[in-house]
Amino acid sequence: MLSNLSLLARRSSGSAAITTPSTMVIIRSMAAGVTDVAHRPPLDLYGLTARYANAAYIAASKTSTLDRVEEELLAIKASSERSKEFASFLENPLISRDNKVSQVTALLKGKTTSVTLNLMTTLAGNARLSSIGGITDNYVQLMKAKRGEVEATIISAEPLTKDMSKAVSDAMKSQFPKGAKVVLKETVDPAILGGLQIQIGDKFLDLSVTSRIDEVSRFSI
Repeated sequence: MLSNLSLLARRSSGSAAITTPSTMVIIRSMAAGVTDVAHRPPLDLYGLTARYANAAYIAASKTSTLDRVEEELLAIKASSERSKEFASFLENPLISRDNKVSQVTALLKGKTTSVTLNLMTTLAGNARLSSIGGITDNYVQLMKAKRGEVEATIISAEPLTKDMSKAVSDAMKSQFPKGAKVVLKETVDPAILGGLQIQIGDKFLDLSVTSRIDEVSRFSI
């Protein structure tokens, strides 16, 4: 029951007027294929939340609102994390689906893109509003891939100095393909005692003092 989102995800660009019915079918199929390729999500994500994120991405791509939808979804997710009342509304199974659809429509109509409105009303109708956080995370993943962004996190026991941060950043950037946009994030975790931990995508490099202590503790004489 993806309603409007599903329709948006499947809508093609149309075809030229051809008198032969069989030829028209072929042309329409080809046009749909071209549209799908042009608006296809840049990553293959799977699972329930990914299905909605993929559909939203395709719909937003077709309406040239990819960035705006990202901003709107992040704002909705942030609101659900800040407001207990809003979070309760999203998660409360005792509120009927029709009631949720009405309230979501009243809240967002005229204030967001049609893609975000359709996504939220579809989730309300499917009793899936509580999944908006995961859907937003998946959508952001797709947008980062579209922008060619690679996320890298540097974890240190103490805040890095400017010089240290630049040295580590330069060393990390040299490992990425040319043209990649590296988004660096620095995190402090005193528990690692010293050294660094580096997270790049799903790869993890542990150069911390804690890991060295663990190695020593496992060493047998």
